[in-house]
Amino acid sequence: MKPYHYLIAFLFFSSFLLGQTKVGGKVTDEFGDPVAFANVVFKDSKEGVITDENGDFYFESDKDYTALVVTFVGFSREEVPLKKGLNANLKIVLKEGTELKEVVVYTGKTSKKDNPALDILRKIWERKRKNGLYMFDQYKYDKYEKVEFDMNTLDSAFMNSKIFKGMEFIFDNIDTSRITGKTYLPIFINESLSEVYGDNVLKKKKEILKANKNSGFGDGDGVNTFIKDLYAEYDIYNNYLKFFDKDFVSPLSRTGINVYNYVLSDSTFIDNKWCYNIVFYPRRKNELTFKGDFWVNDSTFAIKKINLEASKSANINWVKEIYIEQEFDVLNDSVFLLKRDYMMSDFSFSKKEESKGVYGKRTTVVKNHQFDIPKDEKFYREEVNFYDNAVFDKPNEFWEQNRFESLNNNEAGIYKMLDTLGTVPKFKRIYNLASILGSGYVEFPQYNLDFGPIFSTFGYNDVEGVRIRAGGRTYFGPNDKWRIQGYGAYGFNDDKFKYGISGKWMVNPKNRLILSLGNRRDVEQIGVSLTTSNDVLGRSFASSSLFSSGINNKLTSINLTTLGAEMEVFKNFMIQTNLTYRTLRSASNEFSLDYYTDASQSEIKSEVKQSELNLVLEYTPGRKTVGYGVDRMEVDNNYARFFLSYSNGLKGVLNSDFNYQKLQLFYRQPALIGGFGRLFTTFETGKIFGTVPLGLMGVIPGNQSYFIIENTYNLLDYYDFVADEYASLHFEHHFNGRLFSRVPMLRKLNLREIIGIKGVYGRVSDENKLINASGFEYVAPEDLYWEYHAGVGNIFKILRIDCAWRGSYLDMPNARKFSVKASFGFYF
Repeated sequence: MKPYHYLIAFLFFSSFLLGQTKVGGKVTDEFGDPVAFANVVFKDSKEGVITDENGDFYFESDKDYTALVVTFVGFSREEVPLKKGLNANLKIVLKEGTELKEVVVYTGKTSKKDNPALDILRKIWERKRKNGLYMFDQYKYDKYEKVEFDMNTLDSAFMNSKIFKGMEFIFDNIDTSRITGKTYLPIFINESLSEVYGDNVLKKKKEILKANKNSGFGDGDGVNTFIKDLYAEYDIYNNYLKFFDKDFVSPLSRTGINVYNYVLSDSTFIDNKWCYNIVFYPRRKNELTFKGDFWVNDSTFAIKKINLEASKSANINWVKEIYIEQEFDVLNDSVFLLKRDYMMSDFSFSKKEESKGVYGKRTTVVKNHQFDIPKDEKFYREEVNFYDNAVFDKPNEFWEQNRFESLNNNEAGIYKMLDTLGTVPKFKRIYNLASILGSGYVEFPQYNLDFGPIFSTFGYNDVEGVRIRAGGRTYFGPNDKWRIQGYGAYGFNDDKFKYGISGKWMVNPKNRLILSLGNRRDVEQIGVSLTTSNDVLGRSFASSSLFSSGINNKLTSINLTTLGAEMEVFKNFMIQTNLTYRTLRSASNEFSLDYYTDASQSEIKSEVKQSELNLVLEYTPGRKTVGYGVDRMEVDNNYARFFLSYSNGLKGVLNSDFNYQKLQLFYRQPALIGGFGRLFTTFETGKIFGTVPLGLMGVIPGNQSYFIIENTYNLLDYYDFVADEYASLHFEHHFNGRLFSRVPMLRKLNLREIIGIKGVYGRVSDENKLINASGFEYVAPEDLYWEYHAGVGNIFKILRIDCAWRGSYLDMPNARKFSVKASFGFYF
């Protein structure tokens, strides 16, 4: 921590220093080297922290203390006198211990049998499913949650910046963090009250929102729910704790002894319970681990208190710090229940100490537990899409009476400050710019319209040449029950206008019964996905071939009309049915969809007309979404997906040409592999029963772009393989830097390793070969096509580069045997 940060904190908070003790500084040895993970506590108290990798620390207390005690194994105990208020930039030097015979020093792996900390840890493992809520068949409790975002590391230069001219009043709410000592300005707050029900027998859980209050941005849950879901639920007893799509090893994990050092530091009574204090810290840098300590009861071996702070060198982007505190209450002398959970993250472009960022803080308080009151399984299934306007319209008096802990003065002023800020024109412009970059749409709230997505405005392909596109949608709020959207496009080479329009209406919000209707006339690249979709406004890869390799003229002109209905029968289980009509013809003179219409092969037709009835079952356990309207945003893609589709071609309906049945199955499963990253498995299979032409065949998805596209084959061109029955299997494993973190020269780069292999088998029936009049020879991967790839991600925090090698069909004409592909993205 820089000295002037403490000076700024003092200037802004001199009026609050009475009755507080704030300390910060650095712990080193006699040679000036930092002492990482040293224990720093106020004398005669249990309030303290552990120094970080650089020996730095900061913490504070509402009480007055006169001395600080610093200890670390192998060093003598150091006592530092304190003055009232702020004690900044302390320089504490530890000397090597002179009575080493009385000290057991653990270095390297702390798996010795005589380490008492590990004996206690093993007892925690034995009882971790016998503590807390797991002791009861059913449970219910009330929950209060507060989520807050704050700009941090504010200095005078920042506050005097021209960007804040006319908005200086916002700095009236400035505060200082009790964790880091940095100044911060609250900019967002969301509060919620809910009832939580759980059944350990049925393995079900349900949360009913009773009240919600936000900072004034938006008119429903919307973005606020998305912010809340950045902080996934976690159980410290689990082997891995997931934050920002990363799996951190819990210090209570059975594999913790492989990545942590443990030291038994202290023991005392807490709430009339004798508890042991164990300090833990990571063995190696750059791994997804924590430092901290916990207090554990000596009889139940349940956690009473725990503090975790993510290693500053952890392989995670845009997050400088993650800090967690949990406190547990004692019920009936032996049951330990979570009472309070506090989490703080410091989002920043840089991990340098002086860099500015944004704090994301979540405080959860629970009380009023009830147990063993069963509810039937129907209770956990009903109200799939609960939404009640009254939940978001509680008066201030309600919150003053019902919030579980009071807001401090700065938090209480946020609502008024943000309401005022929303009337400032300059702030509106800044907010609108951020909204455009985040959503891709330009908002026109006075007309309830959004223009976009702007990232699809320009494109190119071999048929249309340069292509421009403009679109929009209705938008009254994040929970709209109906929405109309559409676009128009023009290709300068083919001199043709294209368009798409779609409408959705949620008839029954509770089970999300949605009716939809749409029509699209456009140029499309068929064969970019094995599993078909009837999404009318899905963006076509045809417009993205500006960055592609090889010839890309196998494009199709499509006229698609669809009428559909879908319903979420229970949470994350959806049934959908569609009636579609489409016409297909080649968009290029160099590509043909011709087929024979008679057995003698004397008549040829170039256009396909097809009516189809489609039934889809989709199950996505664990999926989290935002909002209650017809369009919902997914929080992440780290969930299993099971997709089953049955289609029936209706010959003669609207002059439809073919009668057939098509069955398709898609299954995707992410799985954590013992702390060595995450494995993504994708399986697809399908079969067409009946005779169909090329336009209705299954095309094995190639990838002629320079970019990584999920579920495609890197070394196949479009239409290299076709099939009317197929099975495809993809494995891709993300090590998340676990291997590179052990290589000294690569450790600081925070690179991430990816490996994968994929293969597909397919066949084409003789009947489908006989009606082919396109001049295009059907080739099916009957001998199993496969390829493999290896890549490095997190290059400059945004870039991933993969190398791919072909494993079979090496003698095909123009076969690509090797390729390099990339992708860009902002990932934690």
